[in-house]
Amino acid sequence: MIIIMKPSATKKQVTSVIDRIKDIGLDVQINQDKEQVVLGLLGDTRSVQDIAFRSYEGVDTTIRISNTYKLTSREFHPQDTVVDVDGVKIGDGSFITMAGPCSVEGLDQIRQTAQIAKAGGAKILRGGAFKPRTSPYAFQGLEEEGLKYLRQAADELDMKVITEVMDESHIDLVAQYSDILQIGARNMQNFKLLAAVGKTGKPIGLKRGISGTINEWLNAAEYVAVAGKSPVIFIERGIRTFEDATRNTFDLSAVPLIKKMSHFPIIVDPSHGTGVWDLVPPMARAGVAAGADGMIVEIHPAPENAWSDGQQSLNEDTYRKMMQEIEVLNAAMNEIHSLEMLTAGR
Repeated sequence: MIIIMKPSATKKQVTSVIDRIKDIGLDVQINQDKEQVVLGLLGDTRSVQDIAFRSYEGVDTTIRISNTYKLTSREFHPQDTVVDVDGVKIGDGSFITMAGPCSVEGLDQIRQTAQIAKAGGAKILRGGAFKPRTSPYAFQGLEEEGLKYLRQAADELDMKVITEVMDESHIDLVAQYSDILQIGARNMQNFKLLAAVGKTGKPIGLKRGISGTINEWLNAAEYVAVAGKSPVIFIERGIRTFEDATRNTFDLSAVPLIKKMSHFPIIVDPSHGTGVWDLVPPMARAGVAAGADGMIVEIHPAPENAWSDGQQSLNEDTYRKMMQEIEVLNAAMNEIHSLEMLTAGR
């Protein structure tokens, strides 16, 4: 249930409602914009009578939220959430690119990759230091050494860092070097990990599970949201279907769906979504057209020599060309959005 206060509600009236919510054993999440306060009731609200709260001074109305995610839903938070990563804003209408290698292989490699990423327009450097691999014999990452290299390369170019955290025991270590904590597809429903990263206060890049439904993905985000104040960035990276021509089936319908159902931003991952390097640029363009707030893409100075995921990584030339195309398309999308706003205002 959510309680919507009147725009004219006083601080005393809001406090009175909050106190009542806590008195009946529920937690409350406060969402306040310039116009009014919205209170989200957290817990089992089945026995709570709507009419009891509607009688309070300053209350406009109450709404029952039928879905199982509340803090993540647009019903509770109608306005878009803009995730501010130390000055890099995701969800404010711009298109933010995160680029880098699948794995950090060494300082020289990640430095060179960061230079390519920055020159192409990326503001956030990606790279794996802890790598979940299907085979136990595959390269598992450089761990803390890789994190140090990643941070150093990003700092030299005034970039932010996103990297994956795989285990609760690694959270403090990864958070020390990263600006965005990424939850990989295999951990989308690792609920203890989700709750733990949600307490850090850092933005969480939540990848969709390999077979995750939209509803499951939204509920996974709810675990993060209810744990603390960490904002979520949804990452559509494709799902597993019967199709085997690509690594995954890139579900771009998730972009407008998430935007309709949640207030958190969503970015796309055309690298994992396709698994084939020459399919990455067209699907990146499709992500822009679908309304994504950004993308995360794999690049490498020499993909043919990459220690992992070389087949889906772009080299410098293909990356730079793609970024030029993205810039043109994003400008066109902004024009379309302006026309939509103008039409809506008539």
